[in-house]
Amino acid sequence: MSSPRFAICIDNSHYPASLELHKVYRVVPDEDAERDSDLRVIDESGEDYLYPADYLLLVDLPRDAVATLDLSFARIAQQPNRLNSTDPLRPSRLCGESIC
Repeated sequence: MSSPRFAICIDNSHYPASLELHKVYRVVPDEDAERDSDLRVIDESGEDYLYPADYLLLVDLPRDAVATLDLSFARIAQQPNRLNSTDPLRPSRLCGESIC
């Protein structure tokens, strides 16, 4: 099992409701997305979506930081979604696959 990957948002110009600038996001493994220069991350909705890889900076974190973030993400996953899935600013789950 590989260690969790994290990324920092460095551009949210097309997704201001979904990505917060300079915030750390958990990266979900998706080799197909990465071949298309996208990254799948858990965004502000609490769901995983594809974003252009150049919007995010992959970072290596110390093991202790990863463990702390894992606990934090587990708590967040238990909370109801904060954004409505019909929000017009939400990226499509198909973004990067065929629509965008």
